[in-house]
Amino acid sequence: MNFLAHLYLSGDQPKIMIGNFIGDFVKGRDVRKRFEKDIATGIELHRAIDEFTDNHPVVTRSKERLRPRFRHYAPVVADMFYDHFLAANWSAYHPVSLPDYAEQVYRTLELYRPILPEGVQRMLPYMIKGNWLVSYAEPAGIHRALSGMAVRTPFDSGMEKAADVLEQHYSEFEKEFTRFFPDIKAYAANFLRS
Repeated sequence: MNFLAHLYLSGDQPKIMIGNFIGDFVKGRDVRKRFEKDIATGIELHRAIDEFTDNHPVVTRSKERLRPRFRHYAPVVADMFYDHFLAANWSAYHPVSLPDYAEQVYRTLELYRPILPEGVQRMLPYMIKGNWLVSYAEPAGIHRALSGMAVRTPFDSGMEKAADVLEQHYSEFEKEFTRFFPDIKAYAANFLRS
């Protein structure tokens, strides 16, 4: 799952949302010593979501379709595709419109800017200016995001061509997302309850 899904799966709890959002930028296991309780819970939720997603058989099918072309970047591409389907079908999952939700998220991120890891602080202005969360709803937004990632990878990832694969296999990826997403929603909700 990528940014939008991680934020969505946090519920409407700002500190858990912050932790879940920064999860990829925080290293080490001692998060409860370094962050306040709800932010640490968000980081732990991020890691749990990633592990659940990586081991889910439906997601595995998506990654297997991508692996011949994108090799070890297949999980990254699959995550972006799944964020696309969440954004494109947002009204089925959340009562607040995606543009309004994104605006709320950006305000929350700005509010917590002082505790965000340096990499997130550098990325945040670009995210807000490009309105990444809303742009994911269109294949062109996914193309821009993956092309940007391709430029930053140390190896030739081919991710700049991933939107073509999304278009070619759109219905298969959409069906896989639709089958998978209720499972990750239930898993994240259970994690937050426990």
